Amino acid sequence: MPCPFCDPPTDEIVLESDFCVFTRISQPVLVGSGLIIPRSHRETVFDLAEEEWRDTRELLGQVKAMLDQQYTPDGYNIGWNCGSVAGQEIHHAHLHVIPRFRDEPFAGRGIRWWLKQDENRRH
Repeated sequence: MPCPFCDPPTDEIVLESDFCVFTRISQPVLVGSGLIIPRSHRETVFDLAEEEWRDTRELLGQVKAMLDQQYTPDGYNIGWNCGSVAGQEIHHAHLHVIPRFRDEPFAGRGIRWWLKQDENRRH
C-alpha cells in the first residue's frame, strides 16, 4: 500500500515550505489540529535530515501564528509517535500540532498524563 503522506492531496495542504507541509486533521474533537509532514519519506523523526529539522521548526512557528489567530488556544500539545508501540500508525514521520483550550474536559492533562497511570505500569 502506498504511503498516504508521501503525496498528500494539495487541497489538504494548509501551509508548506521547501521540505515540509502542514495538513489539517478532519477530526471534530481536536479542532484546529494538524500534522507537519516531511515531503521526503522518513519513517520516524530520528530519520530526518538537518534541513528537514530546520524546516519543521520554521513551519511550526508559522502554524502556531496561524492557529493563534484562528482559534486563540490556551496551550498546545506538540508530539511525535515513533514506532507502532508508541502509537505510530502511518510509518512516515509526522509532527502532531494540537491546540488546547481551558474549557476542555481534559484540560491540564498533557501528553504524558495517560502514560503515567498505574494501569500502564510494566509487569
